[in-house]
Amino acid sequence: MAEFRMPSLGADMEHGRITEWLVQPGDTVHRGDVLATVDTDKALMDVESFSDGVVTELLVEAGTDVPVGALLALIGDAAATATIPPVPPAPTTPPVPTPPPEPSTPDEPTPPPLPAPPPEPAPPEPFPAPSPPLTPHAGDAPNATPPVRHLAHRLGVDLAELRGTGKAGAIRRVDVERAAAAASPASPAATVSVAAGPGPDRVRSSPLARRLAAELGVELAAVHGTGPGGAITETDVRGAATAAGPSTAAAPAAAAVDSPEEAAVRVPPDRAATMRTAIGNLMARSKQTIPHYYLTTTIDLRAAMDWMRTANAGRPVTQRLVPAALLLKATARAAHEVPGMNGSFEDGEYRPSESVHLAVAVSLRTGGLVAPAILDADTLPVDVLMDRLRDLVARARGGRLTRAEMSAPTITVTNLGDLGVESVFGVIYPPQVAMVGFGRVVEQPFADRGLLGVRHAVTATLSADHRVSDGLGGGRFLGRIDELLQQPEEL
Repeated sequence: MAEFRMPSLGADMEHGRITEWLVQPGDTVHRGDVLATVDTDKALMDVESFSDGVVTELLVEAGTDVPVGALLALIGDAAATATIPPVPPAPTTPPVPTPPPEPSTPDEPTPPPLPAPPPEPAPPEPFPAPSPPLTPHAGDAPNATPPVRHLAHRLGVDLAELRGTGKAGAIRRVDVERAAAAASPASPAATVSVAAGPGPDRVRSSPLARRLAAELGVELAAVHGTGPGGAITETDVRGAATAAGPSTAAAPAAAAVDSPEEAAVRVPPDRAATMRTAIGNLMARSKQTIPHYYLTTTIDLRAAMDWMRTANAGRPVTQRLVPAALLLKATARAAHEVPGMNGSFEDGEYRPSESVHLAVAVSLRTGGLVAPAILDADTLPVDVLMDRLRDLVARARGGRLTRAEMSAPTITVTNLGDLGVESVFGVIYPPQVAMVGFGRVVEQPFADRGLLGVRHAVTATLSADHRVSDGLGGGRFLGRIDELLQQPEEL
């Protein structure tokens, strides 16, 4: 029997609230399936199962606030919980009673007794009637676990049209995610689901679109969806609100945004204040317990910008690289190669990490801040890392992050270049031991062998833990980032 407990989704997390269970007792789950949605002081996150089995009992009701480590559910072994229906015993035919012989008279001879009739053969043992074949249809897939079906609903994917890549053709989480991405390649933020309601009242829409529609007073049933399968996205809702007239567009909660990628979940004021308090407490703890040291350098980006312009030639806008992708990849590679920058300091000792889970600081429109991770960032091609970055930012601002993305980071990057900031000195996120900051990419004059010119450059800073590294190691780390960016084709 496996125990499903409230995980720690960050160094500063002490409790969480179960906002939604995605499974019920009797459901079969696999390792990595999302079982519940948890609300912390910072974000709404999906929490995955750590084991395979069958959910036997949910111990915490939705809406309950529980501490980290609290027991939430029990997951039994699938083989142990399976039962075989008993086969009913074969009916037997009762014996035919033999009537007593009639008394004979002296004048009549006694006839010989008649032989007993042979027993009738027992009917064959019955077999259970075969089950009718299951016909898959939209919203129902016998070869997909409940969490996978829930994900398909949320992403607007018709399971009946998918071919599973799992055992015996089972549809896996990755199959659903690939189908959703293929249906809407230009809009990674437009994850969709099916709103509750039977029959014709069911409206496919993204969670963000539903929240925004409620804020703007837009009726979803009257909105034309442009997402996968006609799903309604946030952009559709904003377009409907604008078309409805200034009275709707001027609703108090409807602060304008520049584009779908800039859209943020509007957190109530009390939630925003709670998030700000949590961030402040964590940063105070960091400054009080971690002996920071700081380094800064200017990195020449001429080679990187030239390579990026060539790589982007002929690409659609939605697939073009931005400088942030190159900066993140170079940082991840350097963190893997230079000791003392990638890992955690816990229980009085440094624990290096073999994997580089690169956290990216994402600001929310309400003023909050989260830092989810791009997992194994050092191993990803630049194009894939760019896609992961777009998806991560969209889900962070949409309030849909996973446990691993919040609990696994080994080093953090903050980039304030889009705000015009030229340099930023970050505060280390415990228990990590380093944070890298990048400013905006600028054109600046420089001297090269007695000649003056203009180049693209960026200011990189390092905040590091003096218990683990020193200026020599920090300097090598920044220097390695610079070297990698001078050969962008090898990233």
